[in-house]
Amino acid sequence: MDEELKVSPVQEGEAAFDADEIMQKYDKESAVRNLTGIPQKIVFVFCVLWSCFQLYTGLFGTFPSTLQRAPHLAAAMTLVYLLYPLKGKPGKTIPWYDYICALCCMFCGLYHVIFYDDLLLRAGSFTTLDIVVSCMAILLLLEAARRVAGLVIVSISSIFLLYAFLGQHLPQNWFLFHARFTFKRVVCTEWLGTEGILGSPIYVSSTFIFLFLVFATFLKASGVGDWMTGIAMGAVGGYAGGPAKAAVVASALQGTVSGSSVANVVSTGSITIPLMKKTGYKPEFAGAVEAAASTGGQIMPPVMGAAAFIMTEYTGLSYGTIALAACIPAVLYFTGIFTNVHFEAVKNGLLGMKKEDRPVVRKLLKEGWYMVAPIIVIVWLLIDGKSAMMAAVWGIFTCICVWIINIIKEERRFDVKTFVTKFINALHDSARSAIAVAVTCGCAGVIVGSVTMTGLGLKMANGIVELAGGSLWLTMIFTMLCSILLGMGVPTTANYIIQATISAPALVALGTPVIAAHLFVFYFGIVADITPPVALAAFAGSGIAGSKPIPTGFNATRLGIAAYLVPYMFVLNPILVLVNVDGLATGMFILAAIKAILTAMIGMIGVATGFTGYFRRSCAWWERILLIGAGLLLIDPNTLTDIIGIVVVGGIFVLQTLQNKKEKAAA
Repeated sequence: MDEELKVSPVQEGEAAFDADEIMQKYDKESAVRNLTGIPQKIVFVFCVLWSCFQLYTGLFGTFPSTLQRAPHLAAAMTLVYLLYPLKGKPGKTIPWYDYICALCCMFCGLYHVIFYDDLLLRAGSFTTLDIVVSCMAILLLLEAARRVAGLVIVSISSIFLLYAFLGQHLPQNWFLFHARFTFKRVVCTEWLGTEGILGSPIYVSSTFIFLFLVFATFLKASGVGDWMTGIAMGAVGGYAGGPAKAAVVASALQGTVSGSSVANVVSTGSITIPLMKKTGYKPEFAGAVEAAASTGGQIMPPVMGAAAFIMTEYTGLSYGTIALAACIPAVLYFTGIFTNVHFEAVKNGLLGMKKEDRPVVRKLLKEGWYMVAPIIVIVWLLIDGKSAMMAAVWGIFTCICVWIINIIKEERRFDVKTFVTKFINALHDSARSAIAVAVTCGCAGVIVGSVTMTGLGLKMANGIVELAGGSLWLTMIFTMLCSILLGMGVPTTANYIIQATISAPALVALGTPVIAAHLFVFYFGIVADITPPVALAAFAGSGIAGSKPIPTGFNATRLGIAAYLVPYMFVLNPILVLVNVDGLATGMFILAAIKAILTAMIGMIGVATGFTGYFRRSCAWWERILLIGAGLLLIDPNTLTDIIGIVVVGGIFVLQTLQNKKEKAAA
């Protein structure tokens, strides 16, 4: 099976690229020191111990509140100072001051463990040492976030922190004014309580998210990731524009267990982008296809991105409910990309991959049918109502079983020593992948703490509604712009937390179901990865494709246009996120859902054909305008707009079909 998937850019005559270099350039969390010797061993052991701690709590139950959260965040912060440089290019050694910072991080985390009972007994009565430790922890966290996520998230967190200190000095008749808080109360609430840094985001990071990151690492190590890519290549690679379609399918499959758009682009794109270029796609388009598809992976159930787990805390819904609600929007998103790719391929006469270059799906299924077991286990447990932690633990166990089977099949024997070594390496990799998520969640917790303390969330929600004049459309537009702008400098997880605290309540206040409001801000936080001028996923794709970054970004925006439309669809028509707002009987609800899905998919086709300029044949300018307009009309759940949209799309389809027949007869 492995031989069938070995497609390298160098073998196909393409320019070689350095995946690590691309990751470090466009994914800040990948710009780590290349340690050697004792420092490398220290980091390795620390990562493995952190993973073991998280697996232990997953198997035997989590520790109470801060006893679980503080060590988790402290471990991530410690690793940041050991792995990420203060500035400049990462070196191979750890400076003395970073060792000191790492020890201080460990002390701040252990402070909660050592004085846990004391902190509970004197809640609200803080000592001088409490204040010193809290100040130290906040400063260390902000610097760690700067190193791993960039200056934007730190700046935003600092502004909210300053607001908690200084908001009392604003005019009392201004809506941002709040009551006076002492310095002691602000800093200690942020670090010693469970409403600030160690609040809901870190709780989710220290439980669900870490375990699912372990699951994703083990899924890749066991060979399931390559198997899924092979299935995608074999299934659609032979059709028009096959490599691009395979990129869409493979990225959807890979992205569902990867929370990083850039990482997904590099892992899947290293195979698909060179194949797309070989087929005839322009480099800018090839990089854009992979970027748009990889970005959509974060909204693809069953696993989705890390922010989806945090959504469980903000919405009060189970993870299974959220994943189920996200199914239809995810299908619509990938329908939009897939149709864009299809019509672009037909328009330019791009053929599929040759049969001898494609993996044989039947053979892959016959030899590796058991590979799908981890995904089935996760989905089944979530649908059955089991906790996300239990689902992740059993998913990890299933991955290990698949891994062992693959080793025995390939090597005809099972070497325990080799397997244990790989297993420990996978634990190390899991911890490394969790660093950025944990630190960003902690930094976002600074914002949440300030918002909760000052009551800013309700004030901002009311302010947005008032600014929009009570209009749902304007509120959605304002929220979309805020999410995209924040997403250009803030990781998806932190972006969602900010928007869930400030913007989502505004949508809920206007009657939007909670799940629809939170998925709305979640989607637009993700879309920032393909929205110029800071389209990191598109830029990573351009690095592999050898194309210009900005044109690649605009192509990715055009291909991913569905991501800009689908959120409006499910806010206006919550049935798309399986919310029965009208209280319909089960049978009627199913029929209404089918109607909503069909009209939405026709809308996606209308928009895709309008943007590519090709349907049954090349479109005239007026046909493109009508097709885009019809697609937009189908966003509105109103029956009249649906009929008009379907008639326009169907009419142009018939008209172009007749024109093709007429030309064929004349020839």
